[in-house]
Amino acid sequence: MKTVIITGANGNLGSAVTHCFLDKGYKVIATIMAETMRPEMPVHANLEVQVVDLGNEAAAASFTSNMIKKYKTVDAALMLVGGFAMGNVAATTSADIQKQFALNFDTAYHVARPLFQHMMENGNGRLVFIGARPALEPTQGMNLVAYGLSKSLLFKLAEYLNAEAKGKNVVATVVAPSTLDTPLNRKSMPDTNPDIWVKPSALAEVLEFVVSDTSSVLRETVLKVYNNA
Repeated sequence: MKTVIITGANGNLGSAVTHCFLDKGYKVIATIMAETMRPEMPVHANLEVQVVDLGNEAAAASFTSNMIKKYKTVDAALMLVGGFAMGNVAATTSADIQKQFALNFDTAYHVARPLFQHMMENGNGRLVFIGARPALEPTQGMNLVAYGLSKSLLFKLAEYLNAEAKGKNVVATVVAPSTLDTPLNRKSMPDTNPDIWVKPSALAEVLEFVVSDTSSVLRETVLKVYNNA
């Protein structure tokens, strides 16, 4: 049984991913931000829920260290914590950018850094980051400057990790979805047909494939999961 860490496990995507991995027989260590969120999580013999502020580097390091000590091997981590902000260059301050960096990059880096070292020692592991289309396409990102910039760092981080892990079975992958079909997005974009968006359950299946043995030959992968958006 593979042991995986899923951060932001109570969000729209996190919930779908957590259920998917549990259904497929993984041991799931799920992180949430506050104790009040615990009732949102399912009850399952293979699920452990941890409350941790991943924006705090020391807290994240303590969490990852404790999980490694407890389970001996962490096979994969899916960094799903993140947030969104609108704004073109004129409307985006440096403070706005720092907030998005803290939310979208720091929370991933604080988990990936110690786990990458653990995986390199084991010679095996998968790190999965959630990228974003606005980080890849200027026309998509010009009104999402802070968000796009923060997500763009994840692509470069994955490249650095893969360069260092060359020759080992340690791989960083970035999965970049288009708009997710969530209740909030349906409410904020009522004139758009949600059938063109990506369902969280479908994205969860893609993420499980990336972590599974079936994808073992993939290296330096960026997956664009856009559906018809």
